[in-house]
Amino acid sequence: MDRRPTIIDVATLAGVSKSTVSLVLQRSPLVKEQTRADVRRAMTQLGYVYNRAAANLRGANTGLIGLVINDLRNPFFTEFATSLQMALSARGHATVIANTDEDPALQAQVVSAMLEHGVSALIVSPAYGEEAATFDAIARAGVPALQVLRQVVDSTHFPFAAPDYPDGSRLATEHLLAEGARQIAFIGGIEGRAVTRSRMSGYLATLAARGLVPLHLPGRPGRSFGREAAQRLTRDHRQIDAVLCFNDLTALGLLTGCTELGRAVGSDLRVVGFDDIEDCAQAFPALSSVRCDIAGFGRQMAETVLNWLENDQRPGPETITPVTLIRRASSRAA
Repeated sequence: MDRRPTIIDVATLAGVSKSTVSLVLQRSPLVKEQTRADVRRAMTQLGYVYNRAAANLRGANTGLIGLVINDLRNPFFTEFATSLQMALSARGHATVIANTDEDPALQAQVVSAMLEHGVSALIVSPAYGEEAATFDAIARAGVPALQVLRQVVDSTHFPFAAPDYPDGSRLATEHLLAEGARQIAFIGGIEGRAVTRSRMSGYLATLAARGLVPLHLPGRPGRSFGREAAQRLTRDHRQIDAVLCFNDLTALGLLTGCTELGRAVGSDLRVVGFDDIEDCAQAFPALSSVRCDIAGFGRQMAETVLNWLENDQRPGPETITPVTLIRRASSRAA
């Protein structure tokens, strides 16, 4: 090696994360003895010398974890971020949070800044587009990183975790059929995106098994699009008697649009949302939704990243958590 070896070189040779090497250098009791020996052996082989004085200057950032979210305006992501941050705080770790507002260039910028400030790990709910600008930088830094809620790069390099979206749309579609629905539409979700395909897959499979024809009205999910979709359904697709929405914000907008049009939700049009944010139970009529237990998911992701940091337990490529269907007045014909 024609340059001074770095902590990343040690981590690569030892087959562990950069954070694990840091824990060994700090003489942390959290590291297994065999792992400690592997790291020491790699240090010796590379001729790595630990600069403790420089490390002390960086000590203020010890335990800092970066959380990057694509849309914190959506209560679904806000609840996830809050529960994860609280769980990390309870274990003595600080969280720095950034909202990218679906902008991949901003995402690359905030991830770069977090890496420069010495975060121990990253948890990213990614924006779509220009993925390499973000994830190549993380790979070069050797920092443990999770993709959550959305997957944009290979999960063998960056583990992915999400609720079971396909099963959620299956449960919702089967429920609507059991309530007497004959023609069900899927409302919202940008066409071609992996998360849209995932949230639609159970819906499509269930209809296909019964010989029914699907209808997708794609669009950026949110209240505004949901309200517009109510108008389009009433004007152009009056035969549709039930809908499954990409998320709850779309469904809540749909409820508003139906009220404006004088269309009775439940008896005339059955509606199911996705995520089960707090507003679902407070809406009128109360909104049925696929519950992802996003608060529990946030706590689980905190535990996952801490196990990776403290015990060198890298998660598997994919973690899928269970979902349930919460039935309320919006999807009941009676």
